[in-house]
Amino acid sequence: MKLLSVNAGSSTLKFRLYEMPEEEVLMKGTFDRIGLEGSNYSIRVKEEKIGKDIVINNHEEAVKLLLNELLEQKMIKSLDEIAAVGHRIVHGGNKYSRSVVIDDRVIQEIESISDLAPLHNPANLVGVKVFRNAIPTAVQVACFDTAFHQTMKEKNYLYSVPYEWYVKYHVRKYGFHGLSHRFITEKMKQILNKENPNLIICHIGNGASIAAIEEGKSIDTSMGFTPNAGIMMGTRSGNIDYSMLNYVSKKTGFNFDRIDSLLNKESGLEGIAGMSDLRDLDRAFYANEEKVILAFDMYTDKIVEYIAKYYVKLNGKIDAICFTAGGGENDSIIRGETLKKLTSLGIVLDEEKNNETIVRKGKEGIITKEESKIPVYVVATDEELMIARDTYTLSKN
Repeated sequence: MKLLSVNAGSSTLKFRLYEMPEEEVLMKGTFDRIGLEGSNYSIRVKEEKIGKDIVINNHEEAVKLLLNELLEQKMIKSLDEIAAVGHRIVHGGNKYSRSVVIDDRVIQEIESISDLAPLHNPANLVGVKVFRNAIPTAVQVACFDTAFHQTMKEKNYLYSVPYEWYVKYHVRKYGFHGLSHRFITEKMKQILNKENPNLIICHIGNGASIAAIEEGKSIDTSMGFTPNAGIMMGTRSGNIDYSMLNYVSKKTGFNFDRIDSLLNKESGLEGIAGMSDLRDLDRAFYANEEKVILAFDMYTDKIVEYIAKYYVKLNGKIDAICFTAGGGENDSIIRGETLKKLTSLGIVLDEEKNNETIVRKGKEGIITKEESKIPVYVVATDEELMIARDTYTLSKN
């Protein structure tokens, strides 16, 4: 059967068309700058790439263009061939611990918690509603990025703030990148041939999060109430002392919205090194640029702090540490500099393996030596495939 895996942002729409259960990607693409000047889309059908600069006023137009391309490229003969559409929904609050078939009640509940993710959930719902109208015969499935972390215990997701904030306003740690952390957990079960592994997963992309997995379930994660919590990231600050906000506001005259934007878009590696693209940072690191060396030292320190914390939380019983996502999969510098700081845990880096293990070049695997007390793996994540698998399962029920 054919199904679509969809991720709708405020001005973007990414998709993959799958043949299931074979998990074959028939077509994939991205619609960019929807509703903005310079809108365009690019689509890949096997090895052929199609790109067009075209006015796309809203998501409804993007979906129509997408469906027309599916027909024109002969991926489908009619829209009825698309049996299901899976949607990435960023925030499920504490209502959803798994993916669900979308009905009117689910839409209302997602809308009711949209203030927890005001930039994401409304955009995700736009995609849901447009696809429901365009393909009414297809099963629509919501796949929540927070769901996997709902297995955390209260002591790990509560903040030390007035308990009333949690009861009345749902202030708590939610965690994100759940689709990725779950995908890696399922993948490592097969690699390790162990049904309930203990893992530390490092999802290192422009946004980054670390998760502690005990017996196959998330027990803690670095991101919190929002994705800005946790480690230093590409443009996000990660954990900071909240009191500086009032101090900086008084010094600069910036209001909270301005400071919030700076902490999300102009901090992290960008704030320290003046750049956030890891390819640029790697070149500058090899050129011994002082601020980049400092930024990488800070960055890897933050990753190490969470690995060490979760090592203790898992009582030292760890089947594997995993690096994934764009940086984790392809940046040997970040992996190497991180693991060099973890020798006290008995981790022994194999520099040759680390340098040659690059996912975009088709190479995954272990980057530690045999004597390492904990094996460290580089493994490719696939959130879109995780969505497709859930969507397929639910559409068959």
